[in-house]
Amino acid sequence: MTQPRRITRRSTLLSSMAAAATILPRGSRAAGFREAIDRPVAAAIGTGSRWCQKATGINGPWGSAPDFRRFTDYAAVCDADASRRELAAGIVKEWTGSAPSLHADYRAILDNPKIDIVHISTPDHWHAKMAVEAMLAGKDVYLEKPMTLTIPEGRLICDVCRRTGRIVQIGTQQRSERQFIEAVALAHSGRLGQLKKATCSIGGAPQSPALPVATAPAALDWNLWQGPAQEKEFRYLAGDNGETRSWSRCHYEFRWWYEYSGGKLTDWGAHHVDIATWALAKTDTGPVRVIPEHVRHPVEFRDGYPVDPARYNTATEFLIRAQFADGIEIEIRHDGDNGILLEGTEGRIFVNRGRITGKPHEDLKQNPLPDGTLEKIYGERPLTDHFTNFFTAVRDRRQPISDVFSHHRALSTCHLAGIAARLGRTINWNPETEQITDDPTAAGLLAREPRKGFEIQHG
Repeated sequence: MTQPRRITRRSTLLSSMAAAATILPRGSRAAGFREAIDRPVAAAIGTGSRWCQKATGINGPWGSAPDFRRFTDYAAVCDADASRRELAAGIVKEWTGSAPSLHADYRAILDNPKIDIVHISTPDHWHAKMAVEAMLAGKDVYLEKPMTLTIPEGRLICDVCRRTGRIVQIGTQQRSERQFIEAVALAHSGRLGQLKKATCSIGGAPQSPALPVATAPAALDWNLWQGPAQEKEFRYLAGDNGETRSWSRCHYEFRWWYEYSGGKLTDWGAHHVDIATWALAKTDTGPVRVIPEHVRHPVEFRDGYPVDPARYNTATEFLIRAQFADGIEIEIRHDGDNGILLEGTEGRIFVNRGRITGKPHEDLKQNPLPDGTLEKIYGERPLTDHFTNFFTAVRDRRQPISDVFSHHRALSTCHLAGIAARLGRTINWNPETEQITDDPTAAGLLAREPRKGFEIQHG
């Protein structure tokens, strides 16, 4: 595999970075990246709260950019909202001492040969187009979850990743958190007995009042923000709701519209169903049947499409079962303690971002896992944070822990759950051909026709 020249020139320095980063505490600066000239160059596409909270005008350091900057310097920022890209540019200047270039159109970033890495934090409906075209432009990619809006987009991303040899890390950071790795290790080592079921409690989605048609803010290019999605009127209602203090079709609130997202089924499902799929050793296959036991939407649906254009339309409540050919099941539900319950014939464990519990975990005090077990689960490498894992993968030209191939399979379960929820009936799925069987209407919901002028360029 041919290595990019910029990374190859830095191979010795990056080797020292990886060695240092594996033992540095979270938040420390890797020893290999002390001078700007020694650091790979990145561009941010999408500068909302998942990139950095401060770029939304809200005080707060969280988002992935503060961690990302330990390893790279941003040379460019891109957003369809001029106010957000200007705030992002100010943040980058504070970090680097230099003002980045500002862009509304991401293609200017892909055309820049000095950019090594593209950091994509846009709404979901833009992910596939940007990631595919970035890989074809010779860029490595850190892509926020969920990877795609549809299953065919996932297949395309996997194909282009194989063809180009680019490194793509999905922002499912739970794959780099110790308690989740331990949960997977307990499942894979037989400590739960024969695996039977995973229950993913991911929380429900909100409803909205009827949102009036409004004029988009002057700083927002609404046409560009919609991009590949079919054109809709801008809707907005101010109020004490969420980080944007509003209900809308846009920033942050896009999650609750099937036009741009899959609701909670892909928002949190991308995290928990991913871990469940990994623990159950199903990352190279998929369910054969998806059954919506209970679904509630805030609006009426006809043939899988919402009929009310003024209200949030993703499922607010759900209990959906994804059954695999061997009888193992993943259950996705809106209620219960947020996290993942793994059940086997000899025990069960519960894991979330705060804890891991259950007798198989407690038994580790007397009967620990063999040395190196967690590292083996983590791809035969030392445990690190998600960003160190990505930059080490870029250096070594090997798959990161959250690769596109395993994420595609896990996210396909979430997408199928969404289709079953929209139609209110069982979906039969062939995981080998990746097709819905015996249901043309359901099969018609697998893909989304991109808006003219926003097709993915992948020839």
